[in-house]
Amino acid sequence: MRRMTQIEKQLAQQSEAQISLTDPDSRSMMSQAKGTGVVGYNVQVAVDTKHHLIVAHEVTNVGHDRGQLSKMARAAREAMDKPKLRAYADRGYFNGPQIKQCDEDHITAFVPKPLTSGAKFEGRFDKRDFIYIAKDDEYRCPAGQRAILRYTREENGLQISRYWSSACPQCPMKPHCTPSDYRRISRWEHEVVLERMQRRLDQQPEAMTLRRRTVEHVFGTLKSWMVSERGRVG
Repeated sequence: MRRMTQIEKQLAQQSEAQISLTDPDSRSMMSQAKGTGVVGYNVQVAVDTKHHLIVAHEVTNVGHDRGQLSKMARAAREAMDKPKLRAYADRGYFNGPQIKQCDEDHITAFVPKPLTSGAKFEGRFDKRDFIYIAKDDEYRCPAGQRAILRYTREENGLQISRYWSSACPQCPMKPHCTPSDYRRISRWEHEVVLERMQRRLDQQPEAMTLRRRTVEHVFGTLKSWMVSERGRVG
């Protein structure tokens, strides 16, 4: 109990709610199996699509990939000595500021947006059904009404604007849109960067197939070697 009390005091001094007693730098990482994890590191690799060679790699103890896109893409571009680069990544790398940084670095990103909204699953319109009218800074909803700008505020370090239409409560299509009084649309101040990327993805439907066949077999090979080596030691 005394030992556990001491560990509890150490834990209270940490910026994260965890301590690794065997490797202080390692962190608990979520695994693909629901509700399970492993204490270790997050390995990042960039692989070229022509030769399938690892051109850049990094090891981090951050348990997610959301902040890794631009850094790894720049490292790959430098290693390959390319003035411009196309970077393909899965949904776990989707992050507005990271995609914007790639855009500023002349790196063309292809990262699908995570499917976090339940609207489409429940048979309702999702954000892509609302058309942004840039010259008016408004959205046109599926019913043809205009959702106008109501306010802008900072959320998690990002400037987010909210739009909705006054016609929502009387709209005959409301059951297909929202269970709330109004359907609110959110827009990041640099949303145009994400919209351009989405158009690229729409025009290149095989983008994620290219990603999988480029990088997934690399991790598969590494994991196969790990299992083989463990078997020899045992």
